[in-house]
Amino acid sequence: MGWTGRFLATTILATSLAAFAAAAQIATPTANPIKIFVDTTRAPQKILHAHLQMPVQPGPLTLFYPEWIPGEHMPDGPIINVAGLIFTANGKQLPWHRDLSDAFTFYLTIPDGTKTLDVDLDFLLSAPAEGFSAGASATAYLNVLSWNQLVLYPAGIAAKDLTFAPSLRLPSGWKFGTALPGAKQSGDNVEFAPVSLETLIDSPVIAGRYFRAIDLSPGQQPTHEMDIAADSAADLAMPPEMEAHFRQLVAETGALFGARHYRDYHYLVTLSDQVAHFGLEHHESSDDRTDEHSLTDDASRIYFADLIPHEFVHSWNGKYRRPQDLLSPDYHHPMKDDLLWVYEGLTEYLGEVLTGRSGLRTDEQSREELARLAATYENRPGRAWRSLQDTADSGTFLYNAGGDWGNYRRGVDFYYEGELLWLDVDTMIRKLSANKKSLDDFCRAFEGGSGGQPEVKPYTFEDVAAALNSVTPYDWAGFLRARLDSFAPQTPQESIQQSGWKIVYNDTPNTMLENLETNHKYTSLSLSIGLVLQADGTVVDAVYNGPAYKAGIGPGMKVTAVNSEQYSADAIRNAVKAAESSSDPISLIVSNGPEIHTYSIDYHGGLRYPHIERINGQPDYLSDILRAKAH
Repeated sequence: MGWTGRFLATTILATSLAAFAAAAQIATPTANPIKIFVDTTRAPQKILHAHLQMPVQPGPLTLFYPEWIPGEHMPDGPIINVAGLIFTANGKQLPWHRDLSDAFTFYLTIPDGTKTLDVDLDFLLSAPAEGFSAGASATAYLNVLSWNQLVLYPAGIAAKDLTFAPSLRLPSGWKFGTALPGAKQSGDNVEFAPVSLETLIDSPVIAGRYFRAIDLSPGQQPTHEMDIAADSAADLAMPPEMEAHFRQLVAETGALFGARHYRDYHYLVTLSDQVAHFGLEHHESSDDRTDEHSLTDDASRIYFADLIPHEFVHSWNGKYRRPQDLLSPDYHHPMKDDLLWVYEGLTEYLGEVLTGRSGLRTDEQSREELARLAATYENRPGRAWRSLQDTADSGTFLYNAGGDWGNYRRGVDFYYEGELLWLDVDTMIRKLSANKKSLDDFCRAFEGGSGGQPEVKPYTFEDVAAALNSVTPYDWAGFLRARLDSFAPQTPQESIQQSGWKIVYNDTPNTMLENLETNHKYTSLSLSIGLVLQADGTVVDAVYNGPAYKAGIGPGMKVTAVNSEQYSADAIRNAVKAAESSSDPISLIVSNGPEIHTYSIDYHGGLRYPHIERINGQPDYLSDILRAKAH
């Protein structure tokens, strides 16, 4: 959106808020906060009860349920799981109705003589396993409470100006962790200090029967605490060396940014195979949900290693520095995703860098992951029609895209291709400055500052380009636009080569791809015959215009036999390898619903896995990028 469009949108928004303010009959919230009490004792039963007491004045009242959840980048507030909504004033139940064109808006009339509105609502936790905070979040032994699930708030008042007094009841004997300040516990009841609605929704609570709190910065201010809830006591046993790497992560972020924009920080880690797996950033905490054995199993530890660094970086990049178009006065007005290649792409890059610098992954693992990503995007046919910028602009629906046809449709590529873009920026700064400057200098200048209390400092594309130019003079706007707006730019290969390395392909498995296959139980032959398959042979994805696609195979079909042998991962790999020295095609028996057909794949290139190798005579920027900076 150009300047004129942004000015027009801002004017419309201001007018809209003025109208809402006129309709909302709410007492001054800072003087008399809205009270919210959440009973989580039935979380194992997959239901939460909430009671709100809202100071009001007589007249019409418009209430919103949070629709646009920060960090989720789309209007996915889980209103479908709200039940038992009852409004009461002076002991009498009040009628209400929903806006016919906006399901997140509720209307009611407050009777004369009413000073307090009581609101009861339940949230049904029987959500699907996947999804962000709307996904499954409770088991028999733990729960992650996201306040946006249980909040209604008056229209026309900015979230930062609405004050809530939160409290909750835990299942008997459970412990909890959160960044909410002022916790006072009496038995299983916990009260917190009043906070703004903005801080409340930004501060989830993790709780569980099997719980562990680890101080990652003992004796230092601000404090950094890892709060872990698991489905068994055994899963809490993080090895001492892994804990040391997380302590190093704290030190490395200090060295990278030079300031911290939080009072203290909580890594809220959920270990369970029964909850949705994702990471969601908050200013003073992160909601990190992962496999049950992520701290105790070697393969799971490697897979899990970059989740917390990514979400931690968001405290600086996404929370403190936030795209202007993602700022909204509440959770009702749309957010625009055009700068997600900075918000998420830069965070993905810095998260991977810090994963290496902290020792959570070895340098070899970091290089293998970089090779895997570069090969993925170098061989992604969707890049021929959809620009990297459009993957960000389309974030509101691409987050919901499935894995099928992902190579051709493209998905939220602003994360991982965005990572390669920022590697390109980092190495270009090093090249232009004779290795005297780097992206670290940009991070300190753009995201450092004085630190202290949480705050938001918005930015635009022009601000990003200007900040890069202040580090090393260059046409950064032109550099970025060429890579963001072009179709199939050479960014993956260029970024690797400029770092002093090059992509090579051979039949030796990429260790990070192997790790993904182990953790997700699939087989990827996307760089050879162009198929990704589940353990039972079901086709997850077929590379558009690849060998299997040309043979007629597509997502959802199921391979049952390979060259007359029952399907298995080894069988199809062996067939691809054997075809390298044979002129015979690879024969697959495939079911497509009731139809069974034999397909011949005319491919003889053998197994292809990506790696990176040093380029002789060029500076090795990549090794310096991954080298620890905090001592």
